[in-house]
Amino acid sequence: MTKIFFGFMSLLLCILISPWNTQAADTIKVLILNDAYSRIPAKNEKTARLGSAHGDLLLSGIHYTGNIEVWRGDNGLYLVNELPLEEYIKDVVAVEVKPEWDMEALKAQAVVSRTYARYHRRMNGGSFYHIASSVLNQVYKGSKPDTRVSYAVENTNGEILTYNGKPIEAFYHSTCGGKTEDAEEVFGKSYPYLKPVESPCTLSPYSTWEREIPAKEIVQALNMSGIHDISIKSFTSTKRVKQLDITHRSGVSCINATDFRKALGWTRLPSTNFTVRKHQNTFIFEGKGYGHGVGLCQWCALEMAAEGKDYKEILSFFYPGTTLERYESY
Repeated sequence: MTKIFFGFMSLLLCILISPWNTQAADTIKVLILNDAYSRIPAKNEKTARLGSAHGDLLLSGIHYTGNIEVWRGDNGLYLVNELPLEEYIKDVVAVEVKPEWDMEALKAQAVVSRTYARYHRRMNGGSFYHIASSVLNQVYKGSKPDTRVSYAVENTNGEILTYNGKPIEAFYHSTCGGKTEDAEEVFGKSYPYLKPVESPCTLSPYSTWEREIPAKEIVQALNMSGIHDISIKSFTSTKRVKQLDITHRSGVSCINATDFRKALGWTRLPSTNFTVRKHQNTFIFEGKGYGHGVGLCQWCALEMAAEGKDYKEILSFFYPGTTLERYESY
């Protein structure tokens, strides 16, 4: 498939009359991750730009506008979509939340996504890409035009959250389950503007959930043989699971709950806010929330908007101590 795609890109490059000039544009470079291109470049991996094409391009069934660059690395090809930042924000908001949501919730998401993008562009300015298109950063699936989302983005045009004059690392997630998480518990770093807050998110389909996971699936995910018990060893400050003890054929192994969730799959185990029990050869997880739990809770934001809160009130609640301002040269 790589050879086929590269041939397609080569054809586009042959008919391209002139390169796209983005020097004066306020753009962002997004690393495209999908089933065919799933790798993140390794740190210090050597890369070389092979070429680019500009226009409305259809790749793996998804429309991308702007510029598509092809890079070769030690481990394969990488695709980077460079496009105007505000257009990127519209496309992100359209897939991160539902376009029919309350307008104030859409505006809050627009500001948070823009802040997150600005932060990563500032931190990765020397790289051939600024941000990835998957849940590793924030979800981007090409051009997703929507009238309501466009209105929300345009009516918050250029607004970002700052702390001490710099864009914040605006983490956000789907569903907190009633209380957000301390960033230090998840990312190992403390932020003054990312402290736990309590807020209901009962509208979310992940307000409560249950997963029945066969022991053999966990054995395969963890590469441990003979798993016959799982117990909670410790909790975070917000009572999410911090560590688990896995009893297996060779003894007992302690694993961080975030690593356990990653091994099983983010959707397979929606959050680390759960209890666990065993029934025959199956482990039953009962929990609340979806995502890492840090920063803005999207479903809480929706409930707050439905109660009459505007986007500025929503943002100040989840990111206390921050300032809402228009970016200048971040």
